[in-house]
Amino acid sequence: MRRIVAAGLVAICGMLGGDPARADWVPPFKGNDTGGIIAYSLAQQVDARQLAVNHCASYGKVVKFLAVDAQYGGYISFSCRWVPYGTNERPLRTLY
Repeated sequence: MRRIVAAGLVAICGMLGGDPARADWVPPFKGNDTGGIIAYSLAQQVDARQLAVNHCASYGKVVKFLAVDAQYGGYISFSCRWVPYGTNERPLRTLY
């Protein structure tokens, strides 16, 4: 019985050891209702401003860009803010 348990444990450890841990992978566009990040490599291919505007408009907010790390592996960060006082209209979503 001990040999079967030991063989099963070795097999399970071998399967788990061969599977890569994707802990360092982040999608090129990630966000929620407070803001998000856009990979700089994606921003070179598409209009990053339009991605951020559409994302924030889906929550009824407007976009405010915070920082740009313009290098390989860098990100563009933005926040989603409530519509400023004095405006009567909601943010518009564009067709992209």
